[in-house]
Amino acid sequence: MDDETLQMTMLFDFFGDLLTEKQREYFDLYHNEDLSLSEIAEKACISRQGVYDIVTRAEKTLALMEQKTGVVRRWQETRAELEKAEVLARELLIMPDISDNAAEVAHKLVNTLEMLTGD
Repeated sequence: MDDETLQMTMLFDFFGDLLTEKQREYFDLYHNEDLSLSEIAEKACISRQGVYDIVTRAEKTLALMEQKTGVVRRWQETRAELEKAEVLARELLIMPDISDNAAEVAHKLVNTLEMLTGD
């Protein structure tokens, strides 16, 4: 999956409910199911240009929502910082002179960060 498709898929995950039903359906078929515009058009009994227009409009709507809110960008930044914190917590666990209490707290921290990052 290329970067642009990944970005569009993330935008869809965050803002997809703001699209019309057709926009959601065609966007999903095009970006997530990897169907061509022609395949979608045949399935929907409309022109390829019609599918293109709907998918393009959906992409513009999603990009505009991200431009206005920055939600996906902030989510990506937060996730990256949580992953850094998890690495640091794991480093605490391998320190040779860590106390039992500190090790217990570090284990809890690692578990919490794993839950937050989905690892």
